[in-house]
Amino acid sequence: MRFFTVIGVLFYAAIIILIGLVFIVFALNLLNPTDISSFLGLIQSNLNSRLITGLSGILLILISFSFAQLILGRFQREKTIAFTTSSGQVTIALSAVEDLIKRIAGVLPEIKELRPDVIATKKGIIVDLRVVLRSEANIPDLTERLQEITKNKIQEVLGIEEQIIIKIHVAKIISHEDKDKKRREPEKEQPNMPFGGYNRS
Repeated sequence: MRFFTVIGVLFYAAIIILIGLVFIVFALNLLNPTDISSFLGLIQSNLNSRLITGLSGILLILISFSFAQLILGRFQREKTIAFTTSSGQVTIALSAVEDLIKRIAGVLPEIKELRPDVIATKKGIIVDLRVVLRSEANIPDLTERLQEITKNKIQEVLGIEEQIIIKIHVAKIISHEDKDKKRREPEKEQPNMPFGGYNRS
């Protein structure tokens, strides 16, 4: 599959380079318009040359369409997790898996915020977790529990046997002092000026 993808990318690159070279030739006036008209007249004058030109155009269209489907299909598969049951194929959107992981934040009170990013590869499922922790959290113990809970939850709900890799990035640690300061900080009132209510006459 990867071989055909590389061939498709090279094919599109060659076509674009060829078009770019044609534009450069026209811009530098290196090609005489009479040469172009004579070349086109030569193609149209012979039945075999017209047939070859038409078949080449059809072949290019089919190849372009096939490679476009291949590349777009691959991108679509990377956004989903697919497995086969006895009744047929099942695909699950990676966004649905991310929503499932977000609910784990309610299970662990030490986690203030949890942002998952799920990627499906040939090696398995890679989950990147960006978390905001509370100050009382024991980071080594908490991250290990979070990895185990996340892995078990994905395996339990999806029922897949692929390898699941959990990566955690602690983005911020919130302390109680920060919370208390935000709660206790009243809005600064402007001091009352003496005789502020009187207007100068």
